[in-house]
Amino acid sequence: MKIKKMLLGVSLAGLLLLGGCSNKSDKKAEVKHVGVLQVVQHPSLDQAYKSFKAGLKAGGYVEGKNLKIDYQNAQNNQDNLKSMSDKLINDKSDLVLGIGTPAAQSLANTTQDIPIVVTAVTDLKAAKLVKSDTKPGGNVTGTTDMVSIDNQIKLLLSIVPKAKTIGIMYNAGESNSKIQADLAIKALKKSGVKVLVKTANTTNDVQQVTETLAGKVQGIYIPTDNTFASASSLVGKVVKKHKIPLVAGSADQVKTGGLATIGIDYKALGKQTGKMAAKILSGKAKPKDMPVEKADNLKLVVNKDMAKALKIDPKSIKAPK
Repeated sequence: MKIKKMLLGVSLAGLLLLGGCSNKSDKKAEVKHVGVLQVVQHPSLDQAYKSFKAGLKAGGYVEGKNLKIDYQNAQNNQDNLKSMSDKLINDKSDLVLGIGTPAAQSLANTTQDIPIVVTAVTDLKAAKLVKSDTKPGGNVTGTTDMVSIDNQIKLLLSIVPKAKTIGIMYNAGESNSKIQADLAIKALKKSGVKVLVKTANTTNDVQQVTETLAGKVQGIYIPTDNTFASASSLVGKVVKKHKIPLVAGSADQVKTGGLATIGIDYKALGKQTGKMAAKILSGKAKPKDMPVEKADNLKLVVNKDMAKALKIDPKSIKAPK
């Protein structure tokens, strides 16, 4: 009888041990792998990534617990975008995030199966990432950083109401920037203002382009352009020297080199994107059925130090109605 009890005890202990191993295995299987590809490093996109993780956390996914993130930054290099996209897809990520239009397109060209969420993309349909904003239809969805270009131009013209010529700077190689620049040109011409456009292909060209333009215009507009955002402090030094008001596409660009904007808060946009990703990871939604989301909050941002340098009362800068 004692032998039977001992054998029964051993059997029960073995079952409990096996059960414990099974639970550990289950917990390990619950860890989600998310790949992140960012086109280039600059404050707006960096903030979007940081806040993306906050959005995932709000949705129940915490890095180091049930979430593993592989972050890649292409530093605006096309070869890097391709190789990093291949890596993230070959590693069988459960979901990938593309930050910036080139990164989003690179990922979308690499897989039609793994769910892709994107952010800091101006027009997902124009970038051929979705069939429509309301019904993406494929494996891609996310958030757009498109804002009212008309309102941004109205803001600039309210600051320099007597301006005869307004300058626009962007990288013509960035499709998102060209979309915004074209809208800005249209709005300025409608207002009867002459437009002078200058483009830069790399950050190395930004300072010279800004210097050239600043001497010929009374105000400058820059969309949410990755190249110019990466060199926004250089732009700021030039416009401050020439006393030229600059309205930029994003709040971060204003903080580091512009005067004002009614723009995107990339902290809020990144978190919004993270919440979308959490729904996909949990199985509550699929990209094909998730409408592209716009920023929940737009705000007037004024760089008071720049206003002082330009001898403009920051309180006089108001959001257009």
